[in-house]
Amino acid sequence: MKVTIIGAGNVGASCADAISYRQIANEIVLLDIKEGFAEGKAMDMMQCATHTGFNSVIKGVTNDYSQTANSDVVVVTSGIPRKPGMTREELIDVNAKVVQSVMEQALDHSPEAVFVLVTNPLDSMAYWALKLTGLPKNRIIGMGGALDSARFRYFLAQKLQKPINDIEGMVIGGHGDTTMIPLIRFATYGGIPVEKFLSKEEQDEVVAATMVGGATLTKLLGTSAWYAPGASVAAVVDSILNDRKRIITCSVLVEGEYGANDLFIGVPCVLGKNGLEEIIDLKLNNIENEKFQKSVAAVHEMNQGLRKFLD
Repeated sequence: MKVTIIGAGNVGASCADAISYRQIANEIVLLDIKEGFAEGKAMDMMQCATHTGFNSVIKGVTNDYSQTANSDVVVVTSGIPRKPGMTREELIDVNAKVVQSVMEQALDHSPEAVFVLVTNPLDSMAYWALKLTGLPKNRIIGMGGALDSARFRYFLAQKLQKPINDIEGMVIGGHGDTTMIPLIRFATYGGIPVEKFLSKEEQDEVVAATMVGGATLTKLLGTSAWYAPGASVAAVVDSILNDRKRIITCSVLVEGEYGANDLFIGVPCVLGKNGLEEIIDLKLNNIENEKFQKSVAAVHEMNQGLRKFLD
């Protein structure tokens, strides 16, 4: 199994690292436009193998898409990262051109690949990738909800003071600070709703912390986070390559689900060898549905920034 990661920056390299450590793929190609950058990171990671026990082969290349040929999954992390005070929406003009170049070249060499988009603004970039390529919707997946849900589980674990892997929780909606919807009603600790353990005030604090989780890290780090995004991408890739049928919230094309149409937005998805295999259409209550429809409207509005490219 072969995975290509376009962009050897922090997120791309962390993704390659997680995939190799977990031996999700036999071959990992890390590609970047900066001369020697991907090669250096690949070599550094490969020199970890003796001590960590993985046997995956990581290869770094500079802008040579022929080396990515016949990839099963292509991860797109290319583009400029979000800076402090910058919104994901402000990234559209620059990153739409980057995604177009990457998608055209990668698809030419891996016509059967599933594409996992990480570039921000993620929902719009995934939508743009689909419109640009004309691929079936199961082969274009935005990673966002997987990361937002991981952060949600972290904040729940912190508040509950319980093991994070005993906690389940998902975030739906757009991949943005004001558009994501942490579904506290569906969150559980050991299979028991967290509402049994947390007061309404504590639940609200967890939801608020989750919604600014990315911005909080950007403020602390001076740039976007990378460890959790990389691990989140690796989880998505693992479910696809190994046909695990895991339910992971991802940004995918909705066609009537949740009362929405013609946009990519975060919803719970079953991921397997065909990429997106099923959208789980949860029955939201009135408050949750109202929030989701506001998120839909916000993503539609953000997509207006793509009109110059779509027309």
